[in-house]
Amino acid sequence: MARARCDQGRRFHRIAALSCLDLHYHHRVSPRQKPDVPLVAAPAVLERLLRHYPTPDTELVYRSPFELLIATVLSAQSTDKRVNETTPTLFARFPDAAALAAADPADVEPLIHATGFFRVKAKAIITLSQRLVQDHAGQVPADMDVLTTLPGVGRKTANVVLGHALGVPGLPVDRHVLRVTERIGLTHETAPEAVERDLCEAVPAADWTRMSDALILHGRRICRPKPLCDVCEVADVCRYPFKTGGLAPLDLAAKPVARRARRTKAVTR
Repeated sequence: MARARCDQGRRFHRIAALSCLDLHYHHRVSPRQKPDVPLVAAPAVLERLLRHYPTPDTELVYRSPFELLIATVLSAQSTDKRVNETTPTLFARFPDAAALAAADPADVEPLIHATGFFRVKAKAIITLSQRLVQDHAGQVPADMDVLTTLPGVGRKTANVVLGHALGVPGLPVDRHVLRVTERIGLTHETAPEAVERDLCEAVPAADWTRMSDALILHGRRICRPKPLCDVCEVADVCRYPFKTGGLAPLDLAAKPVARRARRTKAVTR
């Protein structure tokens, strides 16, 4: 009995880990007391990000909405690079929803082992494919409300697929977007759905997807947990260095802040 309880606990934690990026989208966003600090203008930030990332896009490789949907599910608790190394073999054997819906988990698990949580993910993408076949003739629906009724699909995953593969404006909010938007001063919120709402209100719908993509790329390459502020395209408008001091109004005509050369440590032999 103790072993069964232990197995049940491990199973719960695996499912929780797989779903953690999407689950909190389903919670009601509670109001927060917002500090008396002006927000940075999102269009100004996007303009600066596009100087550095002229054509931002998802780094997941796909050929159809179905492939992007499955790849996004597999990317939970993994990396886009690892998923891109995995999906060619997976889709060569199971090219569409009908094929994957009829798959045996034992045949899928070895193909996605490298993405982590492979048993949970195998069952998830098979169940997802079965629902696509049963309810949508094997096609990925181009509707947020319908997409989020599918097993394992939350707002973040739905926004990724809508914005990149279905031509519907969507603004995915992942951990990078959460970190970067708070640092720069684009929002006072911390809940993903509230951050998504603030960004969608701040930029036109046509810019939603590339705003998210640019923020994600910026979070991965520059605005990391330990940010590289000296080489940041947004440094001249970013609130991060001034969180505890007075804030000057945003000057869109301001010249970019001069950047200091990064120091490298001398190697002692």
